Amino acid sequence: MTAQHYKNHRMLVPAFHFFVLPVFGLNFGYSLYRLKQTSSSFDSIVGVLVAAALLMGVLYSRLFALRVQDRVIRLEMQLRLERILPSDLKSRIHEFALGQLIALRFASDAELPELARLVLAQKLTGRNAIKQSIQNWQADVLRA
Repeated sequence: MTAQHYKNHRMLVPAFHFFVLPVFGLNFGYSLYRLKQTSSSFDSIVGVLVAAALLMGVLYSRLFALRVQDRVIRLEMQLRLERILPSDLKSRIHEFALGQLIALRFASDAELPELARLVLAQKLTGRNAIKQSIQNWQADVLRA
């Protein structure tokens, strides 16, 4: 496996992103097509509703998993910052937004205090801007 860095850190799950989502999307589109072709029969209306529910269920299950992952990252980063930051910054841990913590998780322990100071001082909120500021990338391979 190649070293993780800013340009390759985004995670795609081929079976989910390139099979499951397209199949459910295709199913929903086809059920709409059938609805149009059958002049709104009860069966085709039910088919559209079931296809929409399945598609929404798949999308929400992914969103729920990502939300739990974000909460775990927030807790992990708060504990890590408490351990690593100098005393003048420890009292400001609560000022970090979730997106900032998510982006900062890729910084090495040695780099994190100064990067955290920079994020707070310059009020950097964009995840990409924070990630691009990281010099010594710490890979995160345990993601949902």
